[in-house]
Amino acid sequence: MQNVDYYELLGVDENATANEIRSAYRALAKVMHPDAGGTAGTFRLLREAYETLSDPARRAYYDSEEDDEDEAPAAPTVPRVARKIVRDDPNYVPAQAEIPVDSIPWWHTVTTTQAVMSPPLRPEPPVLAAAIAGWVVLLLALMLVSPPVPLLVMWLLALLASGAALLKSVRRHLDVRTANKAFLARFGVNQIYGTPGVGTDHRAEQLTANLLATYFTRLPAVRIFHGIAEPGSVFADVNHAVLCGRRLVLIESKMWLPGHYDVDEDGEVWRNDHPFRGGSIHLASQLAEFRAHWPELEVRGVLLLYPSRPGEITTDYTGATIPPMVPADFVREIGGWLAADPVTVDKKAFTAVLAQVVN
Repeated sequence: MQNVDYYELLGVDENATANEIRSAYRALAKVMHPDAGGTAGTFRLLREAYETLSDPARRAYYDSEEDDEDEAPAAPTVPRVARKIVRDDPNYVPAQAEIPVDSIPWWHTVTTTQAVMSPPLRPEPPVLAAAIAGWVVLLLALMLVSPPVPLLVMWLLALLASGAALLKSVRRHLDVRTANKAFLARFGVNQIYGTPGVGTDHRAEQLTANLLATYFTRLPAVRIFHGIAEPGSVFADVNHAVLCGRRLVLIESKMWLPGHYDVDEDGEVWRNDHPFRGGSIHLASQLAEFRAHWPELEVRGVLLLYPSRPGEITTDYTGATIPPMVPADFVREIGGWLAADPVTVDKKAFTAVLAQVVN
């Protein structure tokens, strides 16, 4: 045990819960890891403390030894198993996710097959109703009463004003209808814009592109974009974006080692309860940029993960700002979020996002 109190090393008391031990370890690992300026020996000891106290059986044995140090038998040694270094296969591509549609809660709630343009095609009802009502009242008054000339002139002016308002409303309606027809002729059929990266460095993007085309195009109003630039940038800073109504999700696609992943409140990635040094994410800053640029939209970010070699990836995304997800969870949860308004294409939002497509 190297005469080190594991509780003291982690800065927790002896009654600390598993969550408290885990949080303490994470906070210390950030500053004690060799990549952060710590020493390999110190970090190894920190990890040993965490692994001992996070395992109920090992913790119970450790506590019993502390209580009776003189009489306790020697701690059982855990044999070190030689690790076989498994390198990623640059040609490995995981199987495309096949998600049963009956397991997707929102799938059968989408009944329409035609998107609706926003703003709507009809004239503004209050203006139209007021103009018609004004005309009817004035015409009835002229038919039933013989007003003096000054009053007659005033009535005629009011009649002309209401007629002008009605004409303006109808003209605006026709302009909107013309613009929507032009918009539909150009963009109405296509739901996907841009292309994902090509080659082995972009396998994750290609998998996500197939996933979005397979499942998310079920929503009539969904518009999918590949290769999105931040405001003021000319590079494809975000792998993918999906817009539906006024909701936008930004996606970063990664192929990482199998294991359990989560992202803490600082945006740092953890794998199997250890800081992950095999990759990083950039979506946090991009998410902030897009939220500031489009305050009228609801914007979310997702880290979509695929295994880089045979094995399973699991994630914990509860409460994470940039939740890591596997394809099935992504389709069910994010698809359900977008399906809140499955048929409305917001032309202003669509045009703004389309302008950021790089390729």
